Amino acid sequence: VHTTDFPGNYPGYEDAWDQRRFEEAFRVDVIREDGDSLEFDMVGIDAAIANAFRRILLAEVPTMAVEKVFVYNNTSIVQDEILAHRLGLIPIRADPRLFEYRNQGDQEGTEIDTLQFQLKIKCSRNPQAAKESSDPDELYFNHKVYSKHMTWVPLGNQTDLFPDADFRPVHDDILIALLRPGQEIDVLMHCVKGIGKDHAKFSPVATASYRLLPDITLLKPIEDEAAETLQKCFSPGVIEIQNIKGKKVARVANARLDTFSREVFRHEGLKNLVRLARVRNHYIFSVESTGILPPDVLVSEAIKILMGKCQRFLNELDSVPME
Repeated sequence: VHTTDFPGNYPGYEDAWDQRRFEEAFRVDVIREDGDSLEFDMVGIDAAIANAFRRILLAEVPTMAVEKVFVYNNTSIVQDEILAHRLGLIPIRADPRLFEYRNQGDQEGTEIDTLQFQLKIKCSRNPQAAKESSDPDELYFNHKVYSKHMTWVPLGNQTDLFPDADFRPVHDDILIALLRPGQEIDVLMHCVKGIGKDHAKFSPVATASYRLLPDITLLKPIEDEAAETLQKCFSPGVIEIQNIKGKKVARVANARLDTFSREVFRHEGLKNLVRLARVRNHYIFSVESTGILPPDVLVSEAIKILMGKCQRFLNELDSVPME
């Protein structure tokens, strides 16, 4: 999101920054939370802070992911390297706050820094299948390898450390490979703690984006046919038409829903009647989690990381000798 590229050179497209320059104190408003998706507003901050927060969500909130794959047997048509890559991208439902980062050069791993999963499956024919059948689901057993076939193998005393743990892939229906009779996969996986800055598989979010709050102003009353044309120029729900004294009058119902298509400027009779702007200190964030952690927890962790960065910077300033 390029917040600095403000298109103020468009006709009727003006900056709402001057009249709303940090008029409101900083606040966070949660607009919608639905499963793994969260939409919230950050009001009263600078673009640099908003972008830093987004980048932390993408690249610095840690998760657990498959780092090493020990292949004992793989007779499928999927090469070992491709299989390991596919396994690495499967999101693992394990709270990273329960684990430590693995030490550099440590090949084995311990119960405090490693989760171990096993995938062992073999395809065979179904002797009860009808002779005329051509459906693989009827002809074969275990011909589709899914993420649900990954099972947690406790390391050390992890059974005692996590008695109520349910470490597993976030989704059970992720297709890993297709097998045919006689083919099998037998691998052992080590999951470690990491961040998206090192590899995208550690990123805890599917998307994390923000946009500025739209500000739409009707400079003059727009009525009848012009009101209906105006309504069609914006996203559904942005403009509504009211019946006032027998006339259809347009009004801005919810500018938040606008996508800034600027379709209104294609109409000569309307382009000088509407002013489009953006509230420069009001950011609409959308966060979609991969399911490893709830989106509200991810936001909370991102804030903690940003606070930690600020504190380290202040400590550095305090350590510099003053002349």
